[in-house]
Amino acid sequence: MPELPEVETSRRGISPWMENQRVNDVVVRDRRLRWPVPEELEANLTGQTIRAIRRRAKYLFLDTDAGSAMLHLGMSGSLRIIESDEPAGKHDHVDVCLGSGKALRFRDPRRFGSWLWAQTPEEHPLIRDLGPEPLSEAFDDDYLWQASRGRRVAIKQLIMNANVVVGVG
Repeated sequence: MPELPEVETSRRGISPWMENQRVNDVVVRDRRLRWPVPEELEANLTGQTIRAIRRRAKYLFLDTDAGSAMLHLGMSGSLRIIESDEPAGKHDHVDVCLGSGKALRFRDPRRFGSWLWAQTPEEHPLIRDLGPEPLSEAFDDDYLWQASRGRRVAIKQLIMNANVVVGVG
């Protein structure tokens, strides 16, 4: 399963190819992922310019002026930058075709990943209650001390709780 470092590596790998690129088309071959890919994804993302690629926890965001596509790699998902006309394989579920002639291809053999759309991703139910990033200034000894008060749980279970801190194990 891709963990936080692998998701950050994916973000860094696709950002130079995608930022400030216009989305010419979105091709969804199979909507049956962890949650069904919403019909609005293609309509909202096509024609937009990708302003930034961000990561929050294990989610990636393709930010546009209209909102953000929210991606999760699940257990077996991966992202590749390819030529737009490259034939799709059996497990290639989503392509985001760019004005540059390249495309972002999402492959997920087990289909535990997800593609969602949010106008304000920070308010999305999957994101809004997440704890701080483990390497951020918000996660320090004082924060961990306060977060552990009133709980009767082993420290390992505490730090693996995404509401306390994201991306740990």
